[in-house]
Amino acid sequence: MDIEEMPSVGQYYAGKSMFVTGATGFIGKVLIEKLLRCCPNISTIYLLIRPKKGQSIEQRLEDMVQNRLFDKLRKERPNFEEVLRPIQGDIMADKLGVSDHDSQLLAEEVEIVFHSAATIRFDEHIRLAMEMNVKAVRKMIVLCRTFKKLQVFVHVSTAYANCDRPFIEESVYEPAVEPQKLVDALDWMDDEMLSTITPKLLGQKPNTYTFTKQLAEYLLCKEGSDLPIAIVRPSIVGAAWKEPLPGWIDNFNGPSGLYIAAGKGILRSVKCEFKAVADIVPVDIPVNMLITVAWYTAVAKPTSILIYHCTTGSVNPFTWGEMESVVLNFFKKTPLEAAFRRPNVSMTNNSLLHDYWVFVSHMIPAYLTDLGYSLLGKKPRMVKIYNRLHRTMGTLTYFTCHSWEWTYNNLDMLKNQLLPEDRKMFYLDPRPLHWPHYIENYCLGIKQFILNEDMSGLPAARAHLRKLRNIRYTFNSILMVVLWRVLIARSHLARNLWYLIMGLVSKFVKNFWITSSMRH
Repeated sequence: MDIEEMPSVGQYYAGKSMFVTGATGFIGKVLIEKLLRCCPNISTIYLLIRPKKGQSIEQRLEDMVQNRLFDKLRKERPNFEEVLRPIQGDIMADKLGVSDHDSQLLAEEVEIVFHSAATIRFDEHIRLAMEMNVKAVRKMIVLCRTFKKLQVFVHVSTAYANCDRPFIEESVYEPAVEPQKLVDALDWMDDEMLSTITPKLLGQKPNTYTFTKQLAEYLLCKEGSDLPIAIVRPSIVGAAWKEPLPGWIDNFNGPSGLYIAAGKGILRSVKCEFKAVADIVPVDIPVNMLITVAWYTAVAKPTSILIYHCTTGSVNPFTWGEMESVVLNFFKKTPLEAAFRRPNVSMTNNSLLHDYWVFVSHMIPAYLTDLGYSLLGKKPRMVKIYNRLHRTMGTLTYFTCHSWEWTYNNLDMLKNQLLPEDRKMFYLDPRPLHWPHYIENYCLGIKQFILNEDMSGLPAARAHLRKLRNIRYTFNSILMVVLWRVLIARSHLARNLWYLIMGLVSKFVKNFWITSSMRH
């Protein structure tokens, strides 16, 4: 179809019904908000939601739409939630846990599918990762085959599905393990046996997340080749760049947890390659890509499954070292409340040096603080916090010490197919992104949206930071004096040097006092 004959994105979505998994997740919420705000004539969005913590699916949906993320949409369309319809289900359950009645409803109505539900924990046990990231894809294929009006099925993967390769093309690579063989092994292997063979299964991949995401892509292309499928591969998805709120973020995943730990003064050392690219992509870019990829796949009907990379490192690189200075400077000017210490982080790729700083700057203060809590009758917590932080850091080390390159042929083609107004509304190009400004908004978003800290508390937070600085200077001064006195007691040379320094200081102070007195 020629570009002149293709409908605009908004025109295509008018009157459409769609099915979204992972709707209550980070990408899912932003996707729904953008669809409803920029494609206002959508018929129905069916959301796969599971009951959780005593909440029904209706209550979970109500909590979701009350999020500040939807404030802009709420002003423009006060009754936008009427388009949303929750469907009870669970990707872990047989047939996704969808009832026969709801399955029949979806089969008759759904035209567009967005599948973003998955476990994104890097250290997930291989059994659970396989259930959520691989076997769930097979269940989605079976369900989608029943959809009589299906026009497109967009699968959210990850740019790191093939991270054992430094250069990644827009193709599905054959995995080292046939997915079905591993699925069969899950039936008879116990968890201990699976844990034992997991390192061998992963090969050069760093974790079960990237491993199972590659298997999911392969299974999707092999078993769903008769369906109109497209795959989008985002890198590390971070806070919003422009829409709907600059800096909006609602989770501790990716760099968010490290930013908080750095801002609180808890994180003091990161194992990292200073010049490695921090391939973070603002959440609004992959969301725009999901919407436009679905549009293109349904309208143009490509003859093969197309892969779209959604990354920033190859076109607008920003290193972890550059990020460190922006984050620390921001939190020194706009500190988080109740900081443990003043923000200060060292980066090193040397394992021995990193382990030394972890011991000196993390564990010793943690144990001393917990000792203080115990003496005051409070529950110790700092060692537990640091152990959790170290586990998180361990899962991210692989990504902070490596860089990758991706191809973008399909993305370039997609941008060229968009009408000028759609290219502006559903922006896909990260090159205009100004990283320092974005990272500052990211940190501010963490303060406001995750930690719920009001800006009116900023003066008190700054005063607390000054107090911590004074405590640090006092402690260091006392420590230096004590160490020096110990050296003096043992060394005649050190004692003479000490007296010489103190004599010079005394003369300087006396001369300064005399000069000041004469001037007055």
